[in-house]
Amino acid sequence: MSACVPARTLDSDHTERTHPPHSPPPGPRRFRIAGADVSAAIAVFLIALPLSLGIALATGAPLQAGLVAAAVGGIVAGRIGGSPLQVSGPAAGLTVVTADIIQQYGWRATCAITVLAGLAQLGLGCLRVARGALAVSPAIVHGMLAGIGVTIAVAQLHIVLGGTPQSSVPDNLRALPAQLANLHPAALSVSVLTLTLLLLWPRLPGRAGRLLRAVPAALVAVAGATTVAAAAGLVLPKVDLPSWRNHALAGLPEGPVLGLVTAVLTTTLVCSVQSLLGAVAVDKLVSGRLGAGPVGRSDLDRELLGQGAANIVSGSLGGLPVAGVAVRSSANVHAGAVSRNSTMLHGVLVVAAALLMVPLLEFIPLASLAALVMAVGIQMVSLHHIRTVTRHREVLVYAVTTLGVVGFGVLEGVALGIAVAVAVALHRLTRTRITHEEGEGSHHVHVRGQLTFLAVPRLSRALHHVPQGAQVVVELDGSFMDHAAYETLQDWQSTHTARGGTVEITGRRAGLRIAEPAVLTSGEPAGGPEEPVTSGADCRCRPWTAWRNHQCERPRALPDGDRPPGTADGKGVEDRARGAESAAEGEPEPDGTGGEQLVRGISAFQRNTAPLVRGELARLAREGQQPGQLFLTCADSRVVTSMITSSGPGDLFVVRNVGNLVPPPGTESGDDSVAAAIEYAVEVLAVRSITVCGHSGCGAMQALLDSDPGGTRTPLRRWLRHGHPSLERLGDTGRPAPRLTGRAPADAVEALCLTNVVQQLEHLRAHESVARALKDEALELHGLYFHVGEAQAYLLTERGEERVFDRVRAADLAM
Repeated sequence: MSACVPARTLDSDHTERTHPPHSPPPGPRRFRIAGADVSAAIAVFLIALPLSLGIALATGAPLQAGLVAAAVGGIVAGRIGGSPLQVSGPAAGLTVVTADIIQQYGWRATCAITVLAGLAQLGLGCLRVARGALAVSPAIVHGMLAGIGVTIAVAQLHIVLGGTPQSSVPDNLRALPAQLANLHPAALSVSVLTLTLLLLWPRLPGRAGRLLRAVPAALVAVAGATTVAAAAGLVLPKVDLPSWRNHALAGLPEGPVLGLVTAVLTTTLVCSVQSLLGAVAVDKLVSGRLGAGPVGRSDLDRELLGQGAANIVSGSLGGLPVAGVAVRSSANVHAGAVSRNSTMLHGVLVVAAALLMVPLLEFIPLASLAALVMAVGIQMVSLHHIRTVTRHREVLVYAVTTLGVVGFGVLEGVALGIAVAVAVALHRLTRTRITHEEGEGSHHVHVRGQLTFLAVPRLSRALHHVPQGAQVVVELDGSFMDHAAYETLQDWQSTHTARGGTVEITGRRAGLRIAEPAVLTSGEPAGGPEEPVTSGADCRCRPWTAWRNHQCERPRALPDGDRPPGTADGKGVEDRARGAESAAEGEPEPDGTGGEQLVRGISAFQRNTAPLVRGELARLAREGQQPGQLFLTCADSRVVTSMITSSGPGDLFVVRNVGNLVPPPGTESGDDSVAAAIEYAVEVLAVRSITVCGHSGCGAMQALLDSDPGGTRTPLRRWLRHGHPSLERLGDTGRPAPRLTGRAPADAVEALCLTNVVQQLEHLRAHESVARALKDEALELHGLYFHVGEAQAYLLTERGEERVFDRVRAADLAM
């Protein structure tokens, strides 16, 4: 394994450390575990213990196998894996696969298959193909998990009713009527009690409820059902943990080679995909956690190596297959874990429980564990995922994968899902709508979809219907054009313009690309030292069309002989179809009066942007605004809130003023606009977060620094008095000054800008509506600093008494 992992020094929190070139090597350090990691480990352990036993029960494996997998997943995968906060162990997504393998080959052979799957994962990790697993359509992954969830729920329903599950979903459904006719009242009552506690415990109201909810619902449900069953003297099958001396270890697998290879590949596929997607999900949870310290971003190849090592160890010790588990991982993140120590400590606690708590565990009724696992299976059929795939028109892929897994098995269902996904992609590629309309003295040719050689005949027919000398607008509403379509459109444009006609080619979708080389500078061949000329249409600031064409770099003029044919101004299909959605092609640049710029901008909006957002705005008009955030920032024209936050209509409730100031209650002196906006956002709109955003080079902060106490009391100076607490805080040497990641503030203005964000957050907390929402845990406060010159956002984090603005990197949001 060492040959696959780059040589580097990593701390336990997955942070790479470097040492000065001439400094002595660091001496031995005492091993310390943060208090947050300890509390998170206990919370995860309390969830993992009943779930591990329940998953082992659902697979038909020895119950100790679930505890072995939980311990190995926490210790081995937690130490070696590339996702510091992901918790690994026996996963519900592996239940169906493992149960089928056990039924076909027996338990000892299943352990050997788990070892071989771990070796396969090590090989994949060495080949660094982990990112390739993310290319699998989410509809297939979620469909697979939903199918597994249905299979688990139907099988465990028989145990809930006091019976024994069959080998497949169809068999279980056929046996269900007879099972209902012979149900076991004691088993059903214990199961119903378990499900009731699972459902109601997270919804306990009030302050007492918030305290009680700190205890995991899974633990409360199983412990409560066990206590009631013991107190009532119910005679039920219970957990049976034989002596560890009789624990079965891995043995040589026997059976058809092809079947064994299929079992290994299926286990490898499900373990790897679930773990990698789980690592990506954990990264998103960590990045959105308020006040979290820096946690290393997941190394997916290393995570694959860690999962492989864990499966080798788990299979060798007689444990279930191991994968990243979403329930335990999210609990770990929400409990405040800061390093991989929490996952490792949870594994140690599982070991201790397996050795010391056997008498207590044997009181647990199997019906309670079955109800717990059935609830997990039902939750795997996520309504959110169904809505998402429906919105992206992939519900057919999801449904086929789900039904395939339920009816035939995991590998077969995934194969069916992939086949349908490929068919849908090909169908979309060939389904290009081309329409020709005439109106208001011009002809419009509208192309919806991918413009490939398959659509060239229809494109030619539509263009043939355009009369000679006519004014034509060709609108390309897609994201790709191949060479055949490009040449067809280019040749037609040249012919049409030569015969006195005019052609305007626009692209409504951002990022439109044509499979044609860009125009190069100085006649350099492609791949030469010069950079390709970038047209204004290539600018990434898509929503501000007129601004983009005014500000973005324009292509240098080419000699007439170098211009594309049929384009007297040097602008052909190359420039216009690259996503140029604006009024800018052939129009004067917006450098006239303010009124002219306003009219030109509105015109560009009505022509290009309005058709794209009209449906969403109509929905918002019907349903009303439901923004998730109140965004309070400066009135500076360089701070464009929608650009910084990548937000659209209905996302942000924005309040802007000079200096992003929040007057404390009672000091508004007749100007209640900010307080009114805060009250409306919190009380009426029920926003979930408030962000105070400062920025570099703030003129208000400069004016505060330059203010003369005896100067004239202008409206601006009267307003800026709300910034005096920030000025006083900056001069208070008893408080640590806020800083940016890796450096101190560049000057006094930047220092005041950072301090002002922190101070205005304190003013926010003094508002009654905000204080009440914070007390009810219904609101979060965020501090943000936007450096204009760097185009870089920094998010405020609190580390004890220290306040640091951490850089938000593009790589953090890539997933």
